[in-house]
Amino acid sequence: MSRSLLVRWVAIAGAVVIGLAVLGGVSSQHMYFFQRVDPQEIGVRFRGGRIYQVVGPGVYSDVGWFAEIQKVSIEALTFSVQDPEVVTKDRQRVGFLVSGDVFRPSIGETGTYEALWPKYRNLYLSDEALQTRINDLALQALKSCVGDRTFNDNVIGSARDELRVCIDDQLSGLAGELGLAVQNVAIPNVILSTEVQASLDAITQSRLDTELATQDAIKAKEQSAADQAREEGAIRVQLARQQEEVRQQTTLAELQREKLEANRAVIEAEKANDLLSAQRDLEINKAKADAATESARAELALETVRAQLYSRNPDYAYLQALTINASALQPMDKVIFTPEGSTPTIVVPGSGILPTIDTAAETP
Repeated sequence: MSRSLLVRWVAIAGAVVIGLAVLGGVSSQHMYFFQRVDPQEIGVRFRGGRIYQVVGPGVYSDVGWFAEIQKVSIEALTFSVQDPEVVTKDRQRVGFLVSGDVFRPSIGETGTYEALWPKYRNLYLSDEALQTRINDLALQALKSCVGDRTFNDNVIGSARDELRVCIDDQLSGLAGELGLAVQNVAIPNVILSTEVQASLDAITQSRLDTELATQDAIKAKEQSAADQAREEGAIRVQLARQQEEVRQQTTLAELQREKLEANRAVIEAEKANDLLSAQRDLEINKAKADAATESARAELALETVRAQLYSRNPDYAYLQALTINASALQPMDKVIFTPEGSTPTIVVPGSGILPTIDTAAETP
């Protein structure tokens, strides 16, 4: 082969290579083939320099005017920033550590990519750029929230959770302007200087002393109240006992009064019965007296008639006298006849004494 022919082939080969390179360079701006989007990514597809589709995981190809696909990670990017000295509203110096997660726009936020891609393309494609920006925004939100609150409102008790909510709200607002979402904001640590720690310890000790004094006062008050309640209870028991004694005495007096009333009623009833009985006895005796009077009048009338009979018939009266006298003598009676005007001597029968007149002797 001649030298001229060799030069010609070399020139043709060079031209072909250059042509293919130029063609490849030009075609790479208008097509792509078998581009894979991983599960932790989304694909932003472009045509003519404009976003026309946001797609999820898969393999994609396209041929068109300035066709291309950009892959954006949608994994959480964790951030953690620390500011060792932030001035609070009451001029106290305190440090904080803030952490959280930031997310780029997801597959359903095509409008966000269309609106913000020209400005924040680097944040969507570079983790380093996003890390730097979110750290700056977290520090800004931290300083703003801490500076608007006092030391106690930032550090003590549940105030730290309120501070976390403030930082979360402010950081979410700042990141939202970039199309980013912030989640899981936390304040895992509070950094205190030696002076602040000493002051906080003093405040805590003072508060503990105050609470202890308060508890002692409450305890003393409760003890006093318990003693007072115990004394009042004893007094109430004594009063109750006295009231019970008075009640029992009153009940006993009432029972005694009722007993006296009952006795008086019985006595009055008995008196009434005695009076009724006496009245009845009086009436009976009066009736008996009246009967006796009538009987006496009857007997007196009989005697009067008899006396009149005797006065009118002296002989009959004498006969009655003799009869009575005769009937008065018994067989054993002794009769002594003495002269009128003399006193008879009564001789009592006995041994050696002979009767003067034997009334039992038969008359010849």
